[in-house]
Amino acid sequence: MSTDLTGTVATEASELALARRVIETEADAVRAVAGRLDGRFTTAVALLHACRGRVIISGMGKSGIIGRKIAATLSSTGTPAYFLHPAEAIHGDLGLITPDDVVIGMSQSGETAELVRVLEFIRRIGARLIAITGDMGSTLAQAADVTLDCHVDEEACPLNLAPTASTTAALALGDALAMTLLARKGFRPDDFANLHPGGKLGKRLMRVERLMHAGDAMPLVRLGTPMRDLIYEMSRKGLGMTCVVGDDDTLAGIITDGDLRRHMGARPDVLTASASDVMTPRPITIAPHLLAVEALKIMEERKISSLIVCDGTRRPVGVLHLHDLWRTEMF
Repeated sequence: MSTDLTGTVATEASELALARRVIETEADAVRAVAGRLDGRFTTAVALLHACRGRVIISGMGKSGIIGRKIAATLSSTGTPAYFLHPAEAIHGDLGLITPDDVVIGMSQSGETAELVRVLEFIRRIGARLIAITGDMGSTLAQAADVTLDCHVDEEACPLNLAPTASTTAALALGDALAMTLLARKGFRPDDFANLHPGGKLGKRLMRVERLMHAGDAMPLVRLGTPMRDLIYEMSRKGLGMTCVVGDDDTLAGIITDGDLRRHMGARPDVLTASASDVMTPRPITIAPHLLAVEALKIMEERKISSLIVCDGTRRPVGVLHLHDLWRTEMF
């Protein structure tokens, strides 16, 4: 029995063609918005930067969903922001807006009834208003301190009805605001880590001092430590290495499992040797404040599995092992 797959192949081809058209239409919409950016955009960034209160995003329907994401992006990059549903606002939540706030109103038509009803209150109390809309002549656009043009020629929907290209363009514009504001504020990786302590991004930006083996967990011997004792120290701490320090407690060298294997194969008297006889001098070290992701890069480049963490006087304060980075599920 034979099966005719012609119809299936034709359907698959048409669906792939539609999918590509959707993506291309949305990409074109984003490029068009980028091409229209002008001084109004930098004015909007300046308003956000000067905000003494919070940034409030408001919009209905799909615009509201995009607004929630923009508020989350602003909050995660150091700008206090939250989403206010315009319908809830006109039924009792207008008190959330203060004169020190900046409101970002989002509506593709610029005439969304619930949002328009909020505008009079925003103007009356003196809060600043940034509009993101597709109609520069709309009520929202005319009421705003600055209006950003988010017009799209067509939606990616085959019926040209469902918000698709317009919401994608609005999202990109909101991200552009957030990232430009981030740069203007001088937001640093440290700041990002502080706001993301539980996520993978935050863990990548942890300081080495929060991950290293310190105190009694740090393997440590002195230059004259006999072989039997240093092997015991390495086995007890379980990191496959030990730091070696001199009489002044500054770092003199490192001994790894690999160093022991090499010396055992090369010299018959290795068991009578001391730490100074088998150590590798001048090991690679890092500072406690280094980011974990930077420490990982050093390990990968040098093809090593551990780094000694030293203070400003070259005294060991901890050991960072490759397994510590993977154990935190950072990468």
